[in-house]
Amino acid sequence: MRILANDGISQAGIDALKSNGFEVLTVNVAQNQLIDYINKHKIEALLVRSATEVRKDIIDQCPELKLIGRGGVGMDNIDVAYAKEKGVHVINTPEASSESVAELVFAHLYGAVRFLYDSNRTMPLDGDTRFKDLKKDYSSGSELRGKTLGIIGFGKIGQATAKIALGVGMKVLYHDSEIEETSVILKFYDDQTITFNLKNHSKEDVLKSADFITLHVPKQKAYVISKNEFKLMKDGVGIINTARGGALDEVALIDAMESRKVAFAGLDVYESEPKPEIKILMHPDISLTPHIGAATKEAQDRIGVELATKISSLLK
Repeated sequence: MRILANDGISQAGIDALKSNGFEVLTVNVAQNQLIDYINKHKIEALLVRSATEVRKDIIDQCPELKLIGRGGVGMDNIDVAYAKEKGVHVINTPEASSESVAELVFAHLYGAVRFLYDSNRTMPLDGDTRFKDLKKDYSSGSELRGKTLGIIGFGKIGQATAKIALGVGMKVLYHDSEIEETSVILKFYDDQTITFNLKNHSKEDVLKSADFITLHVPKQKAYVISKNEFKLMKDGVGIINTARGGALDEVALIDAMESRKVAFAGLDVYESEPKPEIKILMHPDISLTPHIGAATKEAQDRIGVELATKISSLLK
């Protein structure tokens, strides 16, 4: 059986698939050539990340396709319901990249509260001539311990983020449209565990109470955070978006930052991705990464192996 990993797959995933008798192709086929390639090479399983879209045309015109796999959590780029209706298996890896995304959230948070994103730009230019001035400029940082983290969306990634926050000593408030209460278990190196029982709060309460807010929601039809939501937040709040570009109104964000309602932002995803707006890219108080939430070696290995396990279970 032949598998096309069109957006790539880790070597660990390839090895696991090959050990189960699958042939794995890692050619990156252009979207408009994908149907012809799948049919010509008799592809029975198509693996994608976020770059490749699997819509009705592919599902309808590739009759030998038995499975579509998404390496990651969100499946916005796949017509999931239609595929299942046509008898095509659809799988993803909801847990494999959670920790990597959560760690990126805190990379942005730590960088922001200590101005690392800005000082790393100015030190190479002025560190030898304006050292004392820069020391003064960056001397008003703050600690995360004791602060409140508001988490909008409390699925696997939201919960992984909560675990780090609790370990740091932060208070966690979350809002989720489906999860009314849940237990978050922190595991430590010596097998000790601590369980935190958390309950859902209204979105309004989270926005009003949080010192920092992080978004972990699937693709939305409307903004989760826009002008009205910014009005509810504390002055000087920080906001992180590693979820979806359309979850956060970037025009409203810039306005909120100019008024100092929002002190800083950390963005890994963008409304106009892959060409983020210049106002976002050039803003001195925005920490930027190019959609790398799940892009760690460990996460990619977990994704590859998890996909291989699910494929073997469904197709062998």
